[in-house]
Amino acid sequence: MAGGLLALLDDVALIARAAAASVDDVAAAAGKTSMKAAGVVVDDAAVTPRFVTGIQPARELPMIWRITKGSLFNKLVIILPIALLLSWIAPWVLTPILMIGGTYLCFEGAHKILHKLRGHSKDGDHSNAAGVDKTPADEDKLVKGAITTDLILSAEIMVISLNEVADQPMAFRAAVLVVVAIGITALVYGAVALLVKMDDIGLHMAERGGPGAGFGRGLVHAMPKVLSFIGIVGTFAMLWVGGHIIVVGLEEFGVTWPYDFIHGLEVSVGGGFVGWLVNTFFSLVVGLIWGLVVALVFDGIKGMTGPKEKAAH
Repeated sequence: MAGGLLALLDDVALIARAAAASVDDVAAAAGKTSMKAAGVVVDDAAVTPRFVTGIQPARELPMIWRITKGSLFNKLVIILPIALLLSWIAPWVLTPILMIGGTYLCFEGAHKILHKLRGHSKDGDHSNAAGVDKTPADEDKLVKGAITTDLILSAEIMVISLNEVADQPMAFRAAVLVVVAIGITALVYGAVALLVKMDDIGLHMAERGGPGAGFGRGLVHAMPKVLSFIGIVGTFAMLWVGGHIIVVGLEEFGVTWPYDFIHGLEVSVGGGFVGWLVNTFFSLVVGLIWGLVVALVFDGIKGMTGPKEKAAH
């Protein structure tokens, strides 16, 4: 009896250790795949604050919470089942999907740079609109726009993550994607909430006076520059991640010279952190060139169709 009980306890302990190891494996894989999607994550955090710019402070956090719930719905209810189904019945389609997403990232990054060089501000237009829209109906419109933008970025995050564990069992893939979806959503929108309220925190410190008043005033003045810097980092991150996706995708389709060139340079400097910087820089260059071509074609088509639409209007 005692021996049977001890054997049972040994089995339970073995199962517990196996389960713990599986949890550790899932967590490790989720962390690794999240790093691969870092560029999209940074862009997601940089893009979202514009949707609540100009909104009354009391409404900012409720709106961010609504966007957060919409982001989780995008990832867990819409994207996750479709991504897993495709990885099961048509895994070959993941690379083209990744390249389409990478092209979108390159296009967005290059388009932002072109707008900046031409003296226009794409993001500023959204911010101005957000400053005017303050009714409940307009808040709904802004939240819907933010969730739609999140759907595109979330799809790219999830597919990048899935591609990193595509050779694992289906249950493991699903577990990793669930962890990635919840973890990245919490990280992004927690950071967005903190960024959006940081100037209010600084204003409150300044109004209270005391030793923290100077710091509070500095915080209020610094936040616009911080948000602008995050936007710049997000732009370059999009070009880097998008360019890397394009280079790897082309290599899988037999166009190997961009990958061989960049990888050769990475190896020639000895790899490590310096090698990573070399890979990142040239991936960014590829992303910028790819994005500029797409953006110029897009602007050309828009220029040809624009006058007709204006005349019709």
